[in-house]
Amino acid sequence: MDFFKKLMGIKPKRKVYQPHELPTIIVETPQGLQVSIDTMYDESRDLFDETDCKPTNQEETPTKPSRIRRNSISLPNLDDLEEQVFGIQDEEISISNNRFSSTEPSDDEEFQFDFEKPLEKRVPLRNVRRKSVTSAVPKMLKPGELDSSGGYSPGTSITSVNSLASLLKEKIQNLPSQIRKKKPKEYKIRAFVGFLFIAIVFLVGFAYVLYQQKLLQKAYFDKIKFNKAKREIKFFNNDGVNIIKGNLGTTLPNNKIFPCLPQNTRNDDSICLEWMDGARLYIDLFQMNPETRCYNFQWISLNEKVEPTDCFDLVPGEYWYGGGQNQDVSWPLNKLNHDFVPFITGSIEKHQWGNVLKRYFINSRGVAIFISDSAPLYISIKNSTGLIKQFCLKAKYDDFAYFNKITSYPTLNYSICTAPNTTILHSNLSKKDNWDGLKPFEDEIIDSLLTEPLWEVPSTSKSEFNEETLSTYTQNIMNLGFLKQGHVLVNEFWQKEIGDFALDVERFANFENMMEALHRRGVRLVVSIQPFISTESLNFAETVRKRLLISERGSDGKIPALTRYKSLESAAVLDITNKNTSPWLIEKLKFLMEKHKFSTFFIDFGTAYNIPHYYQTEMDLFNPDQYKTLFINSLQDTVSIFGVNSAVQEPKVPIFVSLPPFQSSWEGLRRVIPTVLTYGLIGYHYLIPGAVGGDYEASFTTKTKQNVTGINIELPDKELYMRWLQLATFLPVMRFTYLPSYYSDEKVLEMAKVMASIRQVTITPLLKKYVKETLRHGLPLIRPLWMLQPNDPACHAVSDEFAIGDELIVAPVLHSGARQREVYLPAGVWMDGIDSSKRKGNRWIHDYKVEEDKIAYFRKMPDDTRL
Repeated sequence: MDFFKKLMGIKPKRKVYQPHELPTIIVETPQGLQVSIDTMYDESRDLFDETDCKPTNQEETPTKPSRIRRNSISLPNLDDLEEQVFGIQDEEISISNNRFSSTEPSDDEEFQFDFEKPLEKRVPLRNVRRKSVTSAVPKMLKPGELDSSGGYSPGTSITSVNSLASLLKEKIQNLPSQIRKKKPKEYKIRAFVGFLFIAIVFLVGFAYVLYQQKLLQKAYFDKIKFNKAKREIKFFNNDGVNIIKGNLGTTLPNNKIFPCLPQNTRNDDSICLEWMDGARLYIDLFQMNPETRCYNFQWISLNEKVEPTDCFDLVPGEYWYGGGQNQDVSWPLNKLNHDFVPFITGSIEKHQWGNVLKRYFINSRGVAIFISDSAPLYISIKNSTGLIKQFCLKAKYDDFAYFNKITSYPTLNYSICTAPNTTILHSNLSKKDNWDGLKPFEDEIIDSLLTEPLWEVPSTSKSEFNEETLSTYTQNIMNLGFLKQGHVLVNEFWQKEIGDFALDVERFANFENMMEALHRRGVRLVVSIQPFISTESLNFAETVRKRLLISERGSDGKIPALTRYKSLESAAVLDITNKNTSPWLIEKLKFLMEKHKFSTFFIDFGTAYNIPHYYQTEMDLFNPDQYKTLFINSLQDTVSIFGVNSAVQEPKVPIFVSLPPFQSSWEGLRRVIPTVLTYGLIGYHYLIPGAVGGDYEASFTTKTKQNVTGINIELPDKELYMRWLQLATFLPVMRFTYLPSYYSDEKVLEMAKVMASIRQVTITPLLKKYVKETLRHGLPLIRPLWMLQPNDPACHAVSDEFAIGDELIVAPVLHSGARQREVYLPAGVWMDGIDSSKRKGNRWIHDYKVEEDKIAYFRKMPDDTRL
């Protein structure tokens, strides 16, 4: 025990202890330092033996590691050690948390301390709580693991559970600082290299993804990008902004797209793509002018099961218009939600689309779509698999609307045109050749309809309509005194049976005398004709014998196909595709003009659904609506046509187009403006609105019963009538069925006089002025607000205001009992039509007061006007 003798000057007595009796030994060194030795129990040994401290010969080399001796040495005052640093030879000393611990000797090994050897200069110890300081080792070893020298590393010195936890905690905390202190440059280099490696991997991966996307996406004509894998197409404007996005060929069975074979390509600059055994797509570009570019897409099915379908996103903040009146009377079309239906005329009470259509749609971002008349077109507007609605076009044959197969399989042919804004685009696409070369009498017809009202005799049955009824009605018009006589429209009841094309002499025995009286009063009579022939008509047998009627499908042409029309339970339809039908009809109409002095006719076509379901014509039709176009074209150069009630192409001027019948209700009144705006947008500029107060009664609307000219009729609600009359004053034609005098109310008559004055002084000159602009630019007389400010989002959403040209805005009251409303004015200075005050535009007027006998309208002031 030379070690203890030298160090402490005491030889401990030999004693054996039980595990719970392990003592703490306190000894004092010759230098006056007290050392506390905590002895601990070794589970690998039953007893603690002080002979374990017996040193061994230093020259011997242990063949195996010795057992771990568990002890700890506490130094009570480490500040005194600054002047008494021990030199240690061939040993390692660890100082941690005021504890002194040497590496453990083997069983036969003895510590050797040479106190006589000069002390080496050491770094003074700190007098605060010390962290563990160990000699530099090349690596951290796990407890029980030998270091390179064959002995135990400092990590194998286990003192107690607390000291071991503290040691590990300190080692972990000190690891970053030790690395920085020992190898700062190497650490920074490694960190930089690691970061650079991660960045390179990310960039390479990102570039690979982009490259794969570019492989699948190709640009066409500079402004189109098509991703073949997703079948996603994008259109860009001149500023590189995406203005429309869609998906092509959504019903095709696979994604494999190939360039067309040489024999299927065209000798132009068009692009041809083919889906194997599915469909072939041609894409072409034509530049209308420097502002407008159009891209044509033509799908040709290669399989009878393939129905080419393309869909385009209706993104939020983007508005679509056009097509025609729809069941929801939506302006804009974004509000619609319906599945695929054939795009043919119908009655909105039963069908999705109304009586006047055109395959033309335009949006607020300067994009328009128009579809070929020959395509068997189905349309849907509904939510796709995501949250965005899609406007979809489909080519599909069926057993009625598109029964006649123009091609073996369905084809979809349409064009997408773009321009800087919606107004420029619409003007460029509008049809203008229809307005060239107007004859003097055509100008007179337009002028008379803009200036004078159109009167329609109220009659609910044939028996009620007779010579006396017509004469009395015209006399009541004259008695008003403040409205011009104008044209009087007579419905189909002037005949005994629909299709006779002859006056019923029993009810109109003195018709010639009555006509002379009407002419003296300044009244011009317009009679309605129809292409329908009642089975009770005198002409039915003749038309069957001459095969002038549409026949039953599959027959030899001798069996007429029958349908229903209005009050008729059974009627046939003239086959206008038969070359003999038009001369036969013209002869009948000319006879009426010569004998009864009829000057003009109004054609009542009904809708496409009035054509017999299983129809067959001499010449195949694209669809039932093509019948209307052929019928008008066959008559308009020979017979004067005043107007039509249904169309799919703009008729030649001066033919006016009638709006569909509106229900006599507030809901019916609210439908007028969206319908007028839509019809004007799709090219029908000269419109005949519905009658003031509505065209047919609604069961839930309050009405006033009145006996008028021997006919018992129910008048619309008085307030509804007044608001409807205010609106009609600003439309191209004022149409009356119910006269203001029928209410026997001075307030109604007084308001009617005021509206007549506004019409004569302000509105009629304005309408005549913009007729000329319509001829030049193709813009409608009645315009949506966005035509004044195409880049103003608020203008695109307004559906209850309209403009006459670009200088008068009308905002009627459309709700029962309302005496105020919200009004939006585009940019500029506007003069209030009610109080003549000036108002600044580009803003809303909230709670604008409008009394029952007033209507809000605003006149545009010159640009240099100051408030």
